[in-house]
Amino acid sequence: MPPPRARSPERRASGTRTGGPCSWTPGLPPSSRVVARHEARTGPAPPASVKTTYIGAHTVPVVGTPVRTFVGRGEERRRLEVLVAGAKNGEGGVLVLRGEAGIGKSALLDHLRRSAQGMRVIEATGSQFETELPFAALHQLCVPALGDLAALPPPHRAALEAAFGLADGTPEMFRIGMAALELLVTAAGSEPVLCLVDEAHWLDDASTRILTFLARRISAEPVAMVLAARHGLDELPSVEVTGLADDDARRLLVDTRATLDETVRDRVLAEARGNPLALLELPGAGGFALPDASSVPSRVERSFQDRLVPLPEDVRLLLTVASADPTGDPGLLWAAAERLGVGPAAGAHAEASGLVELGPRVRFCHPLARSAVYQAAAVEDRHAAHQALTEVTDPERDPDRRAWHRAQAGAGPDEDTAAELNRCATRAAARGGVAAAAAFLARAAALSRDPARRTERTLAAAQAHLDSGALDAADGLLTAVTVDGTDHVALARVELMRGRITFVRRRDGDGPAFMLRAAQRLAATDPRWSRDCFLDAVEMALVVGRASGVMDMVVEAARSAPPASGPPDLLDALLRLATEGHHAAARPVREILASRPQWTRRPALAGMLAVELWDAEAHGVITDWVLASARESGSPLTLRLGLGMAAAGAVHTGDFAAATSAIAEEEAVADAVGVEPLAYPQLHLAALRGREAQARAVIDSFTAEATASGTGQTIANADWATAVLSNGLTDYPAALAAAEAATRHGDLFVAAIALPELVEAAVRCGEHEVARSGSVSLTERTEGSGTPWALGVGAYARALVTGDEDDFAAAIGHLEKSPLAPYLARAHLLYGEWLRRQGRRRDARRQLRTAYDRFADIGMAAFTDRAAAELRAAGADVRGRTSGNTDDLTAQETHIARLVADGATSKEVAARLFISPRTVDAHLRNIFRKLGITSRRQLRDLPALRTPTAR
Repeated sequence: MPPPRARSPERRASGTRTGGPCSWTPGLPPSSRVVARHEARTGPAPPASVKTTYIGAHTVPVVGTPVRTFVGRGEERRRLEVLVAGAKNGEGGVLVLRGEAGIGKSALLDHLRRSAQGMRVIEATGSQFETELPFAALHQLCVPALGDLAALPPPHRAALEAAFGLADGTPEMFRIGMAALELLVTAAGSEPVLCLVDEAHWLDDASTRILTFLARRISAEPVAMVLAARHGLDELPSVEVTGLADDDARRLLVDTRATLDETVRDRVLAEARGNPLALLELPGAGGFALPDASSVPSRVERSFQDRLVPLPEDVRLLLTVASADPTGDPGLLWAAAERLGVGPAAGAHAEASGLVELGPRVRFCHPLARSAVYQAAAVEDRHAAHQALTEVTDPERDPDRRAWHRAQAGAGPDEDTAAELNRCATRAAARGGVAAAAAFLARAAALSRDPARRTERTLAAAQAHLDSGALDAADGLLTAVTVDGTDHVALARVELMRGRITFVRRRDGDGPAFMLRAAQRLAATDPRWSRDCFLDAVEMALVVGRASGVMDMVVEAARSAPPASGPPDLLDALLRLATEGHHAAARPVREILASRPQWTRRPALAGMLAVELWDAEAHGVITDWVLASARESGSPLTLRLGLGMAAAGAVHTGDFAAATSAIAEEEAVADAVGVEPLAYPQLHLAALRGREAQARAVIDSFTAEATASGTGQTIANADWATAVLSNGLTDYPAALAAAEAATRHGDLFVAAIALPELVEAAVRCGEHEVARSGSVSLTERTEGSGTPWALGVGAYARALVTGDEDDFAAAIGHLEKSPLAPYLARAHLLYGEWLRRQGRRRDARRQLRTAYDRFADIGMAAFTDRAAAELRAAGADVRGRTSGNTDDLTAQETHIARLVADGATSKEVAARLFISPRTVDAHLRNIFRKLGITSRRQLRDLPALRTPTAR
């Protein structure tokens, strides 16, 4: 193997980067081409003090004092300079350079690399050929900092080692993200860090998620991150890199193509449309296409392929191997070349083509050049290149890449290769690379000889694609599955997957129907799985909603479900509620909820049943179990569920600070795993908090999303929120309309809590029959439940309809035994309003004052104002009350403040919110400023920030 080739003296003097866009003439060594071009314009070669600066996508020598000159790109350079300056001051950030191929993104990265003095530069480059390998790009980025790996806490060190295949393990994605963040922060301890990522549109899915995670968490770190991509990463700050202006393009062309005829130059300028790479390559691309006949990148790619034509066969084969190996490892390249009979002499010819540089790392002059070389190679040459790379890739250190090469080395079925790819998929899934696992499994299925194994692997690949969010790919694989009509298990698996795909894609009524067919197929052969399918259909129906009769269809079909093998389960509970009503079903359902083994596999459904029974205690037990198991297992999905349940529970008990904290933590977890946060906890908080403008914005956003996705129960949640808000604002017609919509289809959980809003609004609007009917329905539910929450709400709703004072008093008595503070406050308010209307102003003032104080303490703005207005109408003075300046805190700041007030350190808070301790300290400075305090001890003295157990 020849040693890495050193850069020529001319290139060292000029500072020309390796791997940049090329403008060399085929057959002429690069260094000679640069000197010849320069001497043709200016005379002898410049002295060693010459500096070169990238202009668009090439270099221009500047003689004399080192002065940087640029053609265009002023706004891009300004944004980059601000980013770097911020990182040097400990205020990190991210910027995505987005634009088409050849537009100059890589040149801007190179300018940044050379000008970032006093910073530690670490780099990674996405590769079209590595999108299937999980964490490939992240590993590139972290390699220079792996020396600091030992300094990380053991869990974080283990997470990164597992992600990079250095150790066994199945770390969650957010643990890997936190480990990578800590590694970056550690690396930035001595000097600021600049992360440069080129070709980011080719990043593997796992690396993309982690880099996005990092980008959102470096604002308080001395770290700058710049990514160049043609598309994607839309959620990150970006600048669009467009074509050079006409004058700048002409100057670039003149500087690099001095001998062009003016007419030809004008045509090049017109064809290139300001694309710097095209300005360099089109003059040698063998003519011009008609306008818009093909894109500039494709024409430039053809120009790279034209350079291959005069090259000897062994040189082309060497270039094919280089293009097939995304690592750029010269050791692998020359080892593979040797197996193909390609000698060292081919390297000089390959470099002379200007397409590649064979240095310490094999670099193509542009990503389009790599793609052009690979696509131009004959199929048998590509197969031979991959086979050679298979043979020289270490099966112990790099089994996944070796298997990938092996899979590309032939077109026919190969069970050994398929089995190896299957093992790669298992490893990828264990490391969090779901998209990679899907790709491995799909290729394994294609190479499988045995039809049964091919079906099994295809279904597994479809499931992995579904888990990674690639719905079209999953659907396409299912279409290709051929299942024997007598194989009910395989047919059921296909239908289950179709149901999930349909639900996620369109959120219509078809998803549950697929689930029900699967359940019915399995009823005879696998009763337990059949019941699970029925429950899957129920859960899906709850989200889809009842507007299209989906829930009714599910319940009707579930009546034929095989009986439970043990004690009654959640499916039995649902069927009893649907068929026998709350009076008959409440007790057995509560027994099922009290038996943990009956609901631990479906805690979300169990939680909804608890609220349907007005059982706050059961809901709390379920929530606590979910949170405890999630923190023990590290499952982000379970943790998000538990935090959402905790937030909703805290809202209805009147602990808005706890609800805000849970919402903030759930948002942090959602951001860590790259998904949207749960919306319903924010909806519930906004509705009860009652700040009109804020609440309407949340409701409108929620409604728009629900309407777009067609999720009926989600819309019902928005209707309930509108009813609560409108009742607080005394807009009773709006409250009545919304409550009627929320209760129309009897949705589990939503209809229960919306009925009291319906009764109250109907009474105020004079719709007595509507109020009476709603009260009867509510009483049937609440009396069947028998909890203090249920009996209290049922009593004050009934009192509104009948005017029975004993019911008002009973409501207060029951609710004083429950933790549901907002409902107790409303009972006092409704009683006080009734007393005032009866002319008993003194009694009314006592109840209204209690209601006002309770609402104000909780922070229910709309109901506080309503109680104040009633107090004034009853002849009482009302002094305004402030809810405290904690209202100025964001959700995340509230959560941090509560944790610190309870004694958590910055490090402990950072671990909880997936941010760095330095970021926690930055948030604390903002918190102190907003609250007008100066220490953590003062936070502990603020009652609003203490958890309920600390009060």
